Amino acid sequence: MEKCVFCNLNLERTRIIYKSEKSYIILSNPALMKGHCLVIPKRHVEKLSELGIEERKDLLEQIIQIEERLLKKFPGCDIRQNYRPFQQQSNLKINHLHFHLQPRELYDELYKKSQIYETQVFKFLSSEEAEALKNFILT
Repeated sequence: MEKCVFCNLNLERTRIIYKSEKSYIILSNPALMKGHCLVIPKRHVEKLSELGIEERKDLLEQIIQIEERLLKKFPGCDIRQNYRPFQQQSNLKINHLHFHLQPRELYDELYKKSQIYETQVFKFLSSEEAEALKNFILT
């Protein structure tokens, strides 16, 4: 895609950590924390279901590889992938599938600014709610 930042990564060699046959690992910019990396398929896709089998294998291998390297430097690592076509594309929201690997430490800035409030957001499901949600998702 002509305007896709991730499809034109060769222009930003300084951020590229590693290239495999089917994916890139780059430093996120902007970054949520020190060491924040992205694993991105080279081919432009927006959803996981659009990936071929070999692309899936390659992406997972790269995610595992960079997570292991980050865990040598940090005590934890979050792995996230978002699909939000309802949001407008921006420098924080790119319509090209990618995975965030976010190094974590106890009581880091992300925890202090947002995750400390998770206990107020998460809700326990009743048996009835769980059954209704299963039916909703599966039908």
